[in-house]
Amino acid sequence: MRKRFSSVCSSSSTEEDSASLYDTVPISAADPPDEQEHPYASLLCCHRVQDSLLSSNSSFTGYRGILNWIIILLVLTHAHLFLENFIQHGYLIDVKKVLEHLIEDNCNWPSVNLILAANMFAVTALLLERSQEKGVLSPVNARRLHLTNLGFLLLFPAAVIVHEPTISTGGAFFSLWFYTVLGMKLYSYQEANRWYRQARLPDAETDNNVSVAQRVHNEHLTLRGLYYFLLAPTLCYQRDFPRTPKVRVNKLLHRLLEMVIVVQIMVAIVQQWIEPIFQRSEYSFSTMDITMRVEHLVGLAAPAHFLWLLFFFLSHSYLNFCAELLRFGDRHFYGDWWNATTLIAFWKNWSIPCQRWCHRHVYTRLVENNVPPSQAELLVFLMSAALCECMIALPLHSCRLWIFFMMVAELLVAVFLGNHFEGNYGNGLVWLCLLLGPPLAVTTYFHDHYISSPHHHHHHHPSSSSPLTSDRRLPGSVFLKPH
Repeated sequence: MRKRFSSVCSSSSTEEDSASLYDTVPISAADPPDEQEHPYASLLCCHRVQDSLLSSNSSFTGYRGILNWIIILLVLTHAHLFLENFIQHGYLIDVKKVLEHLIEDNCNWPSVNLILAANMFAVTALLLERSQEKGVLSPVNARRLHLTNLGFLLLFPAAVIVHEPTISTGGAFFSLWFYTVLGMKLYSYQEANRWYRQARLPDAETDNNVSVAQRVHNEHLTLRGLYYFLLAPTLCYQRDFPRTPKVRVNKLLHRLLEMVIVVQIMVAIVQQWIEPIFQRSEYSFSTMDITMRVEHLVGLAAPAHFLWLLFFFLSHSYLNFCAELLRFGDRHFYGDWWNATTLIAFWKNWSIPCQRWCHRHVYTRLVENNVPPSQAELLVFLMSAALCECMIALPLHSCRLWIFFMMVAELLVAVFLGNHFEGNYGNGLVWLCLLLGPPLAVTTYFHDHYISSPHHHHHHHPSSSSPLTSDRRLPGSVFLKPH
């Protein structure tokens, strides 16, 4: 009897487990039917060869509960910041403060005027496309004028930010981000329309309905169509975007509430942790007492939290809010970058709109001009690194190349260490680079900006006040009410 049940157990364990731990588990010989169908076999044979669910060999993928657990831990760890700021300072998002910071005074609105002036570049692109459709401009001249328009679009905000002393740091950041996105959209707009026209040319010789196709194309060259594309959460233009049947109000309110909460947490992090870092910048670490040292080290981790919350706000909450409001159907804004085992895989998945634009309008064009694919990828990466550097350096009026060198260092890590770290080790290396690289580079930029600012020198009184109790403010932290 004992032999009979052991045979049944051995048979059931190997038959049920398709991906066993060991390939050498013996498979029992064919037992008589009465032994395999014994009524007590299911009770006595309770073990079989199988992996733990969280082991690397397991094929288990149901991690939704763990994700909920991480989200709850993240909320709880930041709840004390939210409550402390709400009790001490009330609701921190003051619309009046934001408007005052953007306007600066009653007669000079540099950031607002800069954003409003962007409409002339968009309308110019539309007029050039209409003129080309009517035959007023040749394709060569129209492309030259498009590139000239895009050149002025890029130089105009840079010139205003550099030469306008009244523009704020926050307003400069937002304006430059706005113009960068607009430039990428308008470049895609003119190039996609050129592709549509080229697709009609072969039909002109054989098809008599070319005028119909041209009329259909002209119907898309409207002010409404252009501004829908400019407001849509995408960088790549096409004639007909996928649309959802209706706006789901519950989803819209959910995203709106999500954005309010995330902004509140980011402001709390800035006030509670990031500002004291710069306020203690005149003190060396060796001269701090133990309390100041602990708070300084904790504050160094705060920029990482702030950047990840900002990334979540922009890539998930804000883009999904815009997509729901405009009924934009393609909401694949990011891939599973958190599972990336190499930095290259992360760069391809962290922002699908940016990656799609770079592949469609830069990488593909370079390859078509006989540039080797590896060199084309390198040029696209260096262009992205230079753009990120300008987005940080220009509003701070300081070019230290920290962002550019950080991204180049990550590229070297990906090239020389990527093959040596695979699987979980590769994913750990990716997370290590992400948690150390960008926060350190951005913090260094803002630290240098704060040290060199007149605001810092005006309030530099280390003998009269403690850096923890001083009432200084980090330049650019404009959403905080005064104590």
